[in-house]
Amino acid sequence: MSAGTQQVPVPWTPAPPQLVMAYSVCKGITRRAAKNFYYAFLVLPRRKREALCAVYAFMRLCDDIADDPTLTPSDRRQKLDIWLDALHRAQQGQPTDDAILLALTDAQRRHSIPAGLLDELAHGTAMDVEQEESSAQTTSVPGLTIQYRTFEELRLYCYRVASVVGLVCIHVFGYRDPAAETLAEHCGLAFQLTNIIRDVKEDAGLGRIYLPEEDLAKFDLSASELLNTPDPARFNPLLALEADRAREFYAAGDQLIPYISEDSQPALWVLITIYRRLLEKIAEKQYDVFSAKVSLSTWEKLRILGKGFLKRIK
Repeated sequence: MSAGTQQVPVPWTPAPPQLVMAYSVCKGITRRAAKNFYYAFLVLPRRKREALCAVYAFMRLCDDIADDPTLTPSDRRQKLDIWLDALHRAQQGQPTDDAILLALTDAQRRHSIPAGLLDELAHGTAMDVEQEESSAQTTSVPGLTIQYRTFEELRLYCYRVASVVGLVCIHVFGYRDPAAETLAEHCGLAFQLTNIIRDVKEDAGLGRIYLPEEDLAKFDLSASELLNTPDPARFNPLLALEADRAREFYAAGDQLIPYISEDSQPALWVLITIYRRLLEKIAEKQYDVFSAKVSLSTWEKLRILGKGFLKRIK
């Protein structure tokens, strides 16, 4: 039995003021860092909103550790292991003064989030570190690595860092039909593919290329072209291919909405609408994600949020 699922006779329970503080810390992290998710969270009932803020704060710290340029890949892996061990101890009922772990373990109990899903989230971020430690897929360009050879390999990464998030979310949202699980996984894939398309330039700057090697080859593109000033026209067909894949997965999001609890449906609609609109905005710019980072304005997000609130009160 894994540490994350072991039972203890008398688990420690934080005092209510500690939980209030802990959730407040997670809310602050989410408000600062979750450029798209936070708007959807606002439409949720308070308890569910707090729970997803705790999940996001946990994910954010995992990402920050995996991306820390001041640490070697080995040190990052060790730090991720230490962080995951701390989560396991908190799940077992051992005392902790870490605000994120306090809120996350409380949310996990309230919403019956499987411990294995939280482990998967951490393992997903560790995949980036593993790729840096491995030289199997290193390109001829120093410091630049193609992370995955095929779309199926990329899909596994997307499952761990995004589909698992979808599964955690529907546990918080509430659902009864197991069919919701596959739909949530596909919805997460759509979001992550959108992120990959948007962040091609930024990720290349970090030495990472998530576009599959086989897709680059299909359009006679090389990893080295992503450095300096790439020609947007050359990458247009490739990014359009990835966008088409994302659109197929967005259809699962539309199907998912009726499967979750009614009080959470507006939030999921807001989230899907924001991400789908982001993808279409990229398409309108002919997939030029190199001249400037494409994003929705605050006003565009607020308009979507307003429609979400209207759905909630109907």
